[in-house]
Amino acid sequence: MRAIWKGAITFGLVNVPVKVYSATEDHDLPLHQVHDKDGGRIRYQRRCEICGKIVKYENIDKAYQDGDQTVILNADDMASLPEEKSREIEVVEFVPSDQVDPIMYDRSYFLEPDSSSAKAYVLLRKTLESTDRTAIVQFALRQKTRLAALRSRDGVLLIQTLLWEDEVRKAEFPSLEEKVRISAKELELSSSLVDSFADDFAPGKYRDEYQEQLRKLIEAKLEQGDAVDTDATFGESGEDAGESGEVIDLMEALRRSVEKSRDAKKSAKKSTKKTPAKKARKPA
Repeated sequence: MRAIWKGAITFGLVNVPVKVYSATEDHDLPLHQVHDKDGGRIRYQRRCEICGKIVKYENIDKAYQDGDQTVILNADDMASLPEEKSREIEVVEFVPSDQVDPIMYDRSYFLEPDSSSAKAYVLLRKTLESTDRTAIVQFALRQKTRLAALRSRDGVLLIQTLLWEDEVRKAEFPSLEEKVRISAKELELSSSLVDSFADDFAPGKYRDEYQEQLRKLIEAKLEQGDAVDTDATFGESGEDAGESGEVIDLMEALRRSVEKSRDAKKSAKKSTKKTPAKKARKPA
């Protein structure tokens, strides 16, 4: 694994230097789109709707649409905002672990000690384990202020970024406002059904069957020779087809063709124009 960030957990006068690693990864097979007629790749280009040109990333600004108006934010505007200047993961409070609603969890990151001694790291980890508390922390990562839960997992400190309160929607369904009567017998039977499925959760016994079947399908096609040359899917223009910044419309193409034709005619006239013959000298 490669560390994506370095900083230090701080609470009171305690400072715990750490490295941050992504704790999860996507195992889905990467698929792209092709034309069903000839297998050519489908490209999504960053085309300006005003000039029609394909725009490079360095020439793209951000914008916010506010009804009939749009506010454009350039690189200088974005640079004026608070950035990731602080390298501190500040503990703001320690809360009972069961008070953090799982719906608020976003992304998970492992923390590794980043000092010659791991004593402060281990002390914080053991304290969280013995008190059954989760540390609520704040820090900046990738130009965003993050709220996160810091806890111990399998002997390693783990940070799980949290959604902000206004990012979690409220579930308000009129169909649930109606009072429903559940009898004791119905509840007893339902509980019995739950007991029949009761077990300890072991994530290792579950598999992503769709991805397994997809991989088998791809391998079978490869074995049968049912595949095309990858370079051929890019067409004659190759990998750089989407990077050209020049777009020539029909009128421009016609104009250039006319100019080229005129220049060719002029050149032809000059080359065929006869040079005047020199007058012969009279004999002396």
